[in-house]
Amino acid sequence: MTTDPRAIIDENPMNWRQYIVVFLMVALNALDGFDVLSSAFAAPGITREWGVSRDALGIVLSAELIGMGFGSMLLGGVADKMGRKPTMLACLAVMAIGMYLAHAAAGVTELTIWRMMTGLGIGGMLAATNAVTAECSSKAGRSISMALYVIGYPLGAVIGGFAAQGWLLVEYDWRAVFLFGAIVTAAMIPLVILLVPETPAYYAALRRDRAVEKINRSLRAFAKPEIAALPPRADGAAKPRVTDILSNPRLRPVTLLLAFGYMFHTITFYYILKWAVQIVSDTGLSQPDAASVLTYANIGGAAGGFLFGFLMKKWGIKWPTIVMLALGSAAVVSFGLGRETLEGWRWATVATGFFTNAAIVGYYAGFALGFPAYARATGTGFVLGVGRLGAAGSPIIAGFLFTLFGDDQLLAVSAIMALGSIVSAVLLWLLPIRDADAELAEAPSGQAG
Repeated sequence: MTTDPRAIIDENPMNWRQYIVVFLMVALNALDGFDVLSSAFAAPGITREWGVSRDALGIVLSAELIGMGFGSMLLGGVADKMGRKPTMLACLAVMAIGMYLAHAAAGVTELTIWRMMTGLGIGGMLAATNAVTAECSSKAGRSISMALYVIGYPLGAVIGGFAAQGWLLVEYDWRAVFLFGAIVTAAMIPLVILLVPETPAYYAALRRDRAVEKINRSLRAFAKPEIAALPPRADGAAKPRVTDILSNPRLRPVTLLLAFGYMFHTITFYYILKWAVQIVSDTGLSQPDAASVLTYANIGGAAGGFLFGFLMKKWGIKWPTIVMLALGSAAVVSFGLGRETLEGWRWATVATGFFTNAAIVGYYAGFALGFPAYARATGTGFVLGVGRLGAAGSPIIAGFLFTLFGDDQLLAVSAIMALGSIVSAVLLWLLPIRDADAELAEAPSGQAG
């Protein structure tokens, strides 16, 4: 009988409580998706009220992404040291406060500060929820669980987009978008408190006081067999440290290739998500109609992410992701050709969302597989933090390119922004994809940390 709680979760079928946890992680990622893109929905209204130029708007649109970078790096480590659940609760509180203060902002500088604060919470949330999804899913169900988790992000943007274009921006103004996000974020706090246990993998990795008791409490919540003791550490093995993601020669190349590969892809990914509404609005369409193209982009993203989960289950992570990166780059160039009708713009963004978000699913699955449990949130947080450099830079780079080439040079700007996914595909091709927990368990003594 196994004494490893991670093997118990891996080898036994998932029960209803595990499905609820995965569903809540999808919902939290959906919340992140809406919170991040709320500024894009609000962008035309902000521009009209305050007369913001395109290059200045790029900074506003990047604010929460900069915050997400810091939040992922700083709070990902907290999730490995203090626990996934308390980190998620703290991040939800920060996000709710940031969204509420953004709705009351009196100027661009103030709005930028509150959006950055919101991003801090979102960054930490992403690192923690990714780890929870992986650690609460069985081995058989993990690919689909991770795909569902990642498509929560565009689903949140879709639901929020329909709310924004069909209600908030029609009945109220851009401020209502942020207030709506604050209310929904706050409502998630009691659900996490009541329904999400700490993961057995977290307790097993740290082996602190009363670890077996805490592990068994979580295993009982998932209706799984309990353990009498944890398996002994390998003789002579170094104590695992979260800093192993960069100091361990087995983990370092995985960390760096994932981080910079993800970073370059986010340059392409966030160009559409952050600029599509403003680009379409500038063609003369109304603010609600322009906002609808972002909703369609995320419908495409949700469909692409869901279908990609089945591709990963059959063909693995690496090559399907590389194909999606190449197709996503082509779709972004196609977007740059422009469209004459609202329907044309919508279908163009459906295509970009489908392929670029499918590649995001591949990367998130790579995070879950490439980092061991004891450093999973730290590794994920580090990669997301570096990735947010690309995400935060994307709207600024695009704004600079529009200023440099002219607002009518959509194809030139889109072609340059599409190069990020091509560089990402090259880096992913160099990446060794393997199960870090299994590999480190088989490592010779003294090489585990």
